[in-house]
Amino acid sequence: MCSKSTMASTPSCVESVGNKVDESIVSIFLKLGRFCSYRPKTTIALALTIAVACAGGIAKLTTENRPDKLWVPQNTEAEKEQDAFLSYFPPTSRFENVIASGNPDGSNVVSKERLVEAMEMHGAIESGKSIYEGKEYTLTDLCTPAGGTCASYDPTDAICNCLVVSVLKMWNYDLSTLQADEDILATLNNYGTKEDLEGVLGGAEFDSDDQLVSAEAISISYFLEDRAEVENGNLADPISEQWEQDVFLATVQKKDDYPSLSLAYLSSRSFSDEFGGEITGDLIYVNVSYLVALIFLGATLGSKFCCGRGSRWAMALSTLVMIALATVAGFGVASLAGLLYGPVHSVLPFVLLGIGVDDAFVIANAFDREREGIPRESETEEGLVKRGSRALARAGASITVTSLTDLVAFAISSTSALPALASFCAFASINIFFLWALAATFFTSTMVIDEKRQRDNRRDILCCFKRKRSNVDDDTGAEEGWLSSYFRKYHAPKILSTPGKIVVSVGFAALFGFGLYGAINLPVEDSERNFIPADSYIETYSETADEYFPSNGVSLFLVFEGSQNMYKNRESLAQLSDRVSGKSQEPPYIAEPNSDSTYRNMMSGLHDYLDANGSDAIGGAALGADGWPVSYSDFETTVQAYVDPRGPGSRYVSDLSLDGSDEIQSYRVKLEYIRLTKTFRGETIDDSSKQIESMDATREMVDSWTDLQPAFPYSEKFISTEGFKIIGTELYRNVGLAIACVGLIVFLTIGNIIAAAIITVNVAFCIIEILGFMFALGIVIDSVSVINIVLAVGLSIDYSAHVGHCFMTKGGSDKNERATESLADMGASVL
Repeated sequence: MCSKSTMASTPSCVESVGNKVDESIVSIFLKLGRFCSYRPKTTIALALTIAVACAGGIAKLTTENRPDKLWVPQNTEAEKEQDAFLSYFPPTSRFENVIASGNPDGSNVVSKERLVEAMEMHGAIESGKSIYEGKEYTLTDLCTPAGGTCASYDPTDAICNCLVVSVLKMWNYDLSTLQADEDILATLNNYGTKEDLEGVLGGAEFDSDDQLVSAEAISISYFLEDRAEVENGNLADPISEQWEQDVFLATVQKKDDYPSLSLAYLSSRSFSDEFGGEITGDLIYVNVSYLVALIFLGATLGSKFCCGRGSRWAMALSTLVMIALATVAGFGVASLAGLLYGPVHSVLPFVLLGIGVDDAFVIANAFDREREGIPRESETEEGLVKRGSRALARAGASITVTSLTDLVAFAISSTSALPALASFCAFASINIFFLWALAATFFTSTMVIDEKRQRDNRRDILCCFKRKRSNVDDDTGAEEGWLSSYFRKYHAPKILSTPGKIVVSVGFAALFGFGLYGAINLPVEDSERNFIPADSYIETYSETADEYFPSNGVSLFLVFEGSQNMYKNRESLAQLSDRVSGKSQEPPYIAEPNSDSTYRNMMSGLHDYLDANGSDAIGGAALGADGWPVSYSDFETTVQAYVDPRGPGSRYVSDLSLDGSDEIQSYRVKLEYIRLTKTFRGETIDDSSKQIESMDATREMVDSWTDLQPAFPYSEKFISTEGFKIIGTELYRNVGLAIACVGLIVFLTIGNIIAAAIITVNVAFCIIEILGFMFALGIVIDSVSVINIVLAVGLSIDYSAHVGHCFMTKGGSDKNERATESLADMGASVL
């Protein structure tokens, strides 16, 4: 708080209320300041005891790192679909993929030389061994079981029982068979249709008869059986992860072993590896930020940089200790409240550092300004107690207003439907409370002790040792710091002059216009790719996949429930491709069902098999005129025999769900969306608008099939797409409510509607300008930027309220003089 002088005019009713609120706060802090000044060591001990006791709650900290539990609104349609899907089809596979293109670029990868190198690479992956807890594992030990992997199925060949997708299947993944092949292209053309080949070959070229001529890239995909379990909020599959590191990644990273190929690769562990490394590296910045803050505080909190009378390096350390105590205490209470802790919460120390340093400057500045020209060496114990009491009364109201507005701003956003954002803001609110409480007690008490240290001419930090007195140490009273002096002598006169006001007004009007334009045009997008480190092999893989397999998108499953319904609708289900054709260029953007990679339907496969071969090899059930088993029981027996791992339809084994009695519960049809990406500012990002359109249109399409119900769609992308449907609305709603509530709080505490409106509008302008610069820099609204915008609201409120509150407490009729005094008082704190 700044010192208040009697206003010349009679205050209005509202101003009177504001004055009474302010006086009540001053009265409370006057008493608290007196207690802290009389018993600084007792106060510090109490503060430490309470903070450490609260910090004990960290033992109950619940970590959560699963994206669907952090960035997805809970109880949504997508969550219900996911729960239903996973109840029928639990996670079964981890995905490993390598795209081998010709070296140099543009070379034909389906030449014998390059296919031999690709087969040698596969051989190293198949035979490679990893060791976990003393046991050896190979690909065939860990792979997802499936038939149809080899062109000539051999049940004794382990790789033929693993789910692997590649043209190398034409040689049963055997190097000698490939080397003995005299006509490579003829063999490849037996792989399937043109569309089937395009699913596994990039840049494929065909002649007029749709016969493969050449290709620029070959895709090899391996699927490992998923053994993941939730551990401390993370899905962990240590056995598979060890194999991925020791065998798959180790093999594909030996590029010199395959000189005619350029390899781009991706593993299920890739994202955790790459992002984990980046996050660990970013932790260095946390330490650096605190070191920078310490240096800045030491240089500016006192009147001297070097240790001596006037320096405050011990108080700089005290500030960091205060922030650390508030952090651990807040985390402990939040943990006891059951709030989840996610990766984004690591940003909180930065936020608390900014707010805590601000409060420290306000209190230290108040201590300096309350000296009233009395030299330190002449100050008595009672005089120091009175000064500490007045200083906290002076600063307490200011830090209370700003802390309250910050707390409310974050508390409002804690109602967000996004769990990560809601938890982050709840953590922030609790931490800000502790920061306020410790600033008013712990930091104030340490300030009193430090003032005694300076009065007794003891060394900074090494307070047990006295310094020799010199003429330089002469202290005749309060000295204004160099930052306050700068604001009083240079900054304020410049901006408050007539030309200065014109320049500032025009400049900020232009900034506001720029910000408004950017805010209106700022899109909501999925910018997950932007978080991939530029030098990461994941980025290389993404670019390679975009180049050679641009039509490959996210998988979509249509789940049809009830075996009785399957039998009743058997013909319609077998012809489902007719219903999903022609939808690739408009919502729902489903890829054409013309290849194995874009359409897999067990009912279609069974229909074709029965039509060509009858049922003798799969149970021998009698077939009716429509080519299907004549009874439901025969149908169920035939289906299960067909998809048996050793049956002709073994490739569909994972698409059928059985209950505990081995009766059919449901089956799924696999489709694929086209690649829903776009170029934004020269970068390829996921197109969230099209993803939302595709999700909604898919649901509408399935709901319209009234003859095939019950059925529902599922895609792993739906769960995050639901978040993008609401994130823009969430952002503007939370920011708007926060600003409105802050305006009300400032109005009630200041008691002047014009000043409250100016502060509120200033905060709103800051946010609009931030949104404008986000647009200019190519930053979109996503799950990360929305967190930063909420932070910006809190910090903007903090600084605007400090200056506005100080201005209103300054007496006199000259507004320029009041503004100058406010900047001299609060400028250093805000800066």
